[in-house]
Amino acid sequence: MMSSLVEEASKTIPSVPLLVNVVSKRVRQLSAGHKPMIDVVTRMGLADIALSEIIAGKLGYEMKKKDEEES
Repeated sequence: MMSSLVEEASKTIPSVPLLVNVVSKRVRQLSAGHKPMIDVVTRMGLADIALSEIIAGKLGYEMKKKDEEES
């Protein structure tokens, strides 16, 4: 994983725990066969792809409201 990608992605998702969760969920999706939402360069790992998707604005997150979590 390239540290420059982590730095850039953290500008979009500043919370480190949230960034880790978004990247890890996307890595699981990619390893399960989902197609990348960006053009992949040779030797990009799955985490690099996920971080690049965040940087490109193709991948983000949505916070649930408390009452939605309890339903």
